[in-house]
Amino acid sequence: METARIALVLGATGGSGSEIASALVHRGWTVRGLVRDATRAHLAAGIEWHEGDAMNANDVAKAARGVGVIVHAVNPPGYRNWNTLVLPMLDNTIAAARENNARIVLPGTVYNFGPDALPLLAESSPQQPETRKGAIRVQMEKRLEAAAVDGVRVLILRCGDFFGPRAGNNWFNAMVKPGQKLRSVSYPAQRDLPHAWTYLPDVGTTVALLLERENKLAAFERFHFGGHWVDGNTLMHAVRKAAANPKLPLRSFPWWLVTLASPFVTTFREVREMRYLWRQPLQLDNRKLVALLGAEPHTKLDTAIADTLQGMGCL
Repeated sequence: METARIALVLGATGGSGSEIASALVHRGWTVRGLVRDATRAHLAAGIEWHEGDAMNANDVAKAARGVGVIVHAVNPPGYRNWNTLVLPMLDNTIAAARENNARIVLPGTVYNFGPDALPLLAESSPQQPETRKGAIRVQMEKRLEAAAVDGVRVLILRCGDFFGPRAGNNWFNAMVKPGQKLRSVSYPAQRDLPHAWTYLPDVGTTVALLLERENKLAAFERFHFGGHWVDGNTLMHAVRKAAANPKLPLRSFPWWLVTLASPFVTTFREVREMRYLWRQPLQLDNRKLVALLGAEPHTKLDTAIADTLQGMGCL
């Protein structure tokens, strides 16, 4: 079936949402964004900005009229109030998609997997999370799967840890100091432990390519994005190259400080819960995605790291 090339992106000012919106605009889609203040400065050009709140069902329904796709890339900032906000926002998206016969796109994460599923994650790997945020992610996917049974088309693209020039909540914010010249980098795992990293502009391109193959997609689809599977030494080499400083120090991440502060700082508590993802290799199996697209969009690591640090004001 053909899908109207009109997309509503919820979270279009955030990390994954902004890159998906940008990729769709670049490929000729009409893109709408929902934002609380449509007159605010620095909103991206090429997007039709609608004023509203993703927590308000009427606002979402109004912005979604006539769309063929709704990208659900909205998350509470700083991991705050996930248990009260995340599922109601998703319900509003599902209702709007059902009303417009639109496909929902969810940028997924690895949080819904527990340690038992590592190190190689397939689309069918067991989802047995040991964290609150992971349990909510599982519920989100279950709710979307139920909606698909009821006629709502769904596309989930699960990714490793995000980074990019416009990333929101991401590990680079904890590894370096945004807005300051690089003096060191704190890596959350052992230096020789490989980890799945996802450059967000590549995610945007991937989502656009998948949506343009609507006639090859099932009503409910999950794909895994491979991204950059690299260890701390490889990542640090790219950082040093971007900073033009071959002696830039690589330090151990201060997990002890995160543990001490976690009872008092919500973000630290959520970060501490995810430590298990850094204690063994983590890789996503992207063979299903490659089989459909032919190749996964892939920016070279040196370029991706340099663009990320430039966007963070660290170069």
